[in-house]
Amino acid sequence: MNNLLKELCLINGTSGDETLVRNAIIGKIKDFCEYRVDNLGNLICFCKGKKSSDKKLMIAAHMDEVGFIVTYIRGDGTLCFNEVGGVDTSVVIGRQVTVGNSGINGVVGSTAIHNLSKEQRETPPKYGDMYIDIGASSKEEAEEMVSLGDSVYFSSEFVELGGNCVKAKAIDDRAGCAAMIQLIREGVEYDTYFVFNVQEEVGLRGSMVSAFSVAPDFAIVLEATTASDIDGVGGAKKVCSLGKGPVVGFMDRSTIYDKELYRMAFTIADELEISCQTKTMIAGGNDSGAIHISRGGVHTIAVSVPCRYIHSPSCVINKEDFENTLILTRELAKRIHEL
Repeated sequence: MNNLLKELCLINGTSGDETLVRNAIIGKIKDFCEYRVDNLGNLICFCKGKKSSDKKLMIAAHMDEVGFIVTYIRGDGTLCFNEVGGVDTSVVIGRQVTVGNSGINGVVGSTAIHNLSKEQRETPPKYGDMYIDIGASSKEEAEEMVSLGDSVYFSSEFVELGGNCVKAKAIDDRAGCAAMIQLIREGVEYDTYFVFNVQEEVGLRGSMVSAFSVAPDFAIVLEATTASDIDGVGGAKKVCSLGKGPVVGFMDRSTIYDKELYRMAFTIADELEISCQTKTMIAGGNDSGAIHISRGGVHTIAVSVPCRYIHSPSCVINKEDFENTLILTRELAKRIHEL
C-alpha cells in the first residue's frame, strides 16, 4: 500500500487534467474488473463479486489534486497564475513547481519584502501579487516553454517521516484511489462499483455525473480530511488526529451522513479492534455532497484518512491510519449488502 500510494502521489493531475493519473490506475486494475471512462473523464469500474445483491454499492474517490493554472505570460518571462481548488497563498510563495506535463521547473515568487509597505507585509498575499519564475528572460522565450492554460503542480517528494508517517503532495485523494485499487485487485464479496472521479476539488463535478450514471443505493466515499492535532490547538479545533484511526464524520458543509452507516462503522471498528474517530467540527466537504442527493437519494458514508497540512505540497498522514481505512472499508462493503 505504501509503495502504491507513493507512485500515485508522484503523478501530476490537477482538476480537469487527470489523464496521467487515470491511465496509471487503469494499468493497475484492467485485469481485475470491467471499466469505462465517461465523457467527463471519470473512471467507472465494475467488479463481479462472489455473490450478487439487490443493493447497488458504489465506492468512490477522486483522482484530481489541487494546483494551479497559467493565465498570462508577462514581458519579463514570468508567469501569472491562479489556483485550481482551494490553496492557501501562505503555502505557495517560494515553492518549487512544475509547469505542464513536459516538466518545466519553476519557482513561485512575489514582491521582495523590502519593497512592501507596512500594510502589505501584514496582509496575506493574493494570487495576483505572485508569479512563477521559469528562468525565461522574455515573453518570447517563455512562450517556447509553456502555454496559457498549462497546469502547474507542486514539486514534492514522497518522504518517510519518523517510523509511522509519510509526507507527499496529493495525498488528498490518492490515498482513497490507492485503497480502491487494492480492493479491486483482491476481489470483492459482492458486486461492487468503484468510481475514480475527476474535478472534486472544483465543485464535486465528476461525482455529480458518475453518481447519476451508476445510480447506487449505497455509497462509500474514501477521502483525506484535515487534522489540526498540533501543539497550541485545543478541543474541537483539532478536528481529528493522526494515529487515532480513520475518520467517519456525522456531518460536514455538504452532507449529513446516513446515521445507520455511521453507527455501523464504529461497531465494525470495535469488533475488529481498530481505532476509529469522528470529526469534531462541521467543516469541509467531499464528493458525498453530490452523491447523496443524486437521483432519488443515496445512503452515503465517508471514510477518511486524517491528514495534516492538506492542500499543500507537504500533506502528512499516519501509515496505520491508512491501513485501517482500507480494513474498515472492506468490512463496511460486506455489511452494507447484508443490511
